[in-house]
Amino acid sequence: MKSNLTAALLAVSAIAWFPTSGAFAGGDVILELAQATPMAEGEVRRIDKEQNKVTLRHGPIPSLDMGPMSMVFRVKDAAMLDKLAVGQKIRFEAAKIGGELTVMRFEPAP
Repeated sequence: MKSNLTAALLAVSAIAWFPTSGAFAGGDVILELAQATPMAEGEVRRIDKEQNKVTLRHGPIPSLDMGPMSMVFRVKDAAMLDKLAVGQKIRFEAAKIGGELTVMRFEPAP
């Protein structure tokens, strides 16, 4: 009984979260959750293609409860580094993956 109640609550929560998206097809839900995460703003300070890392001077990152600072991040996909340039201002989403802070996606800052 308890597991049925838990499953029902999760289903209701999902419907409340995605009321009209129709995003119940596996990865679509994850994609919509990722896109709902607020993006931080930063400036590319250094690119290290050998280590798949980028150094960013960034503002607050609410999703990680982190204040402004400069730090090194891994990138989700090494090809992302080809789209970055030192001095470029970006908006990005970061997550803690396998114990490492990782840039999951980014876009040029307006």
